[in-house]
Amino acid sequence: MGMVKNTDILIVGSGIAGLSTALMLPSQTSITLITKASSDNCSTSWAQGGIASVLSETDSFEKHINDTVQNGGGIVDKDVASTIIKEGPFCINWLKTQGVSFTQKNDKIDLTLESAHNERRIAYIRDETGAAIHKILNEKVKLKKNIKILEESSLVDLITENNDSSNINNCLGAYVFCKDTKNIITVKAKKIILATGGASKIYQFTSNPNTSTGDGIAAAWRAGCSVVNMEFIQFHPTCLYHPNIKSFLISESLRGEGGILYTPDNVSFMGKYDRRKELASRDVVARAIDNEMKIHGYTNVFLDITHMSSSYIKERFPTIYKKCLTIGIDITRERIPVVPASHYTCGGIKTDVCGKTEIKNLYVIGESAHTGFHGANRLASNSLLECLVMSKKCTEDIKYSSKEIASDKLLPEWDDSLVTESEEKFAISHNWDELRKIMWGYVGIVRSNKRLIIALEKIDLIEKEVNEHYYQHRISIDLLELRNIIHVSKLIIKSAMLRKESRGLHYSIDYQKTNKKYEKNTYINGRVNEYHLKLVRFKV
Repeated sequence: MGMVKNTDILIVGSGIAGLSTALMLPSQTSITLITKASSDNCSTSWAQGGIASVLSETDSFEKHINDTVQNGGGIVDKDVASTIIKEGPFCINWLKTQGVSFTQKNDKIDLTLESAHNERRIAYIRDETGAAIHKILNEKVKLKKNIKILEESSLVDLITENNDSSNINNCLGAYVFCKDTKNIITVKAKKIILATGGASKIYQFTSNPNTSTGDGIAAAWRAGCSVVNMEFIQFHPTCLYHPNIKSFLISESLRGEGGILYTPDNVSFMGKYDRRKELASRDVVARAIDNEMKIHGYTNVFLDITHMSSSYIKERFPTIYKKCLTIGIDITRERIPVVPASHYTCGGIKTDVCGKTEIKNLYVIGESAHTGFHGANRLASNSLLECLVMSKKCTEDIKYSSKEIASDKLLPEWDDSLVTESEEKFAISHNWDELRKIMWGYVGIVRSNKRLIIALEKIDLIEKEVNEHYYQHRISIDLLELRNIIHVSKLIIKSAMLRKESRGLHYSIDYQKTNKKYEKNTYINGRVNEYHLKLVRFKV
């Protein structure tokens, strides 16, 4: 049996979206921030590139909006894109007030170029933008007396009640698993904000940390929120390929600064796929690499920056340079072995720019959310921008509605009196590995009807086994994550089945052309919440 904790605001996730929101909320607000690892372990820390924002005299909001819309495959919400992009300079300045120092040139923020941008507009900090920003924000959050951080704690599920008169669900709190005590506590909050990131860990090869298991997307969907465009999983074209190093990204900036892709047979191939060559959009570059590997049986391709000066490479890409040196590759003289890897979840929970969902008092922000900003393919470095703007808009909405009276309902504690400790933990790890291989092989960069059907059948069998385990045995982090990646995987597959065309990040060999009929979003309704207050499983 756990305990009940009360807080004004519950924030789930310690990336740039969660931390920024915690810092932007009024200091008299009691905030509980939970993170399932340590607070410095998240996708933000792994973001090398930067933040896209209109900061030069030659650039304009209209140009940034046009690049975003053109890259998004015809289904970007232009109003949302305009709102987010116009907030960019404010968010960059806010970061500066927090102590963030962007790389400078001639006493101004230096701007780099990335794929599908027609202007230099990426503010960056060497090749460690995310890590540098996250370190500063994390340290500031730890100093705030109104913010309580619960590390090694995972969201199990949201608790809602149904308002019969309006038929609108109201979120009252969440069940949280604490790894150190193995207890599940009940957190009651006036507002719940999910900033849990994406779901790229679902795939065998990913540029994301182990925490990216779609927890917020899965929990919000189980609570009744709709998901949108889950078929659009962005694969980053260049992840380091080496048996001793997993999930290390080779930043797009390296191609932006002149990096060239070659096959192992020393052929520069991007020119035959797109006139923009290495600076084509991510979906084009990832498919090109995937195609070259499949046609010729390559395990990887190579990215070459050796034509730039050694001093420039070491200064501009110190993290990549040092990382590659640890495996004996000197990128000033040698090419880097790379493969595509799952990188970003363009779909997510249906929200507005404030993060408001279909459930009252529940917000979803950042990569977990779908605002319409990314469409069928996210523009490089628009992700951290969206996180910051959603944090700003979310806190403004909460301040505006802060006079609302909190629910006086007594929340039920988690009851695990009828379950036992599992003696078959190997089954969880086996199913983890099996599911990630299924998603990579059947629901990856290139898809087909047959592959999707096979994947769904295989995952249905895994889900049946995991459900039995979940309701009979005590909770563990691995079990929670496996349950979440099963739910998100099925949402991705079902969304992909509904889109009978190829658009942006979704490419089907059965429907290789874009179809005007599908110039729209893919919606899947939320599931009925199993944790309404009236459920008898819990003791009140």
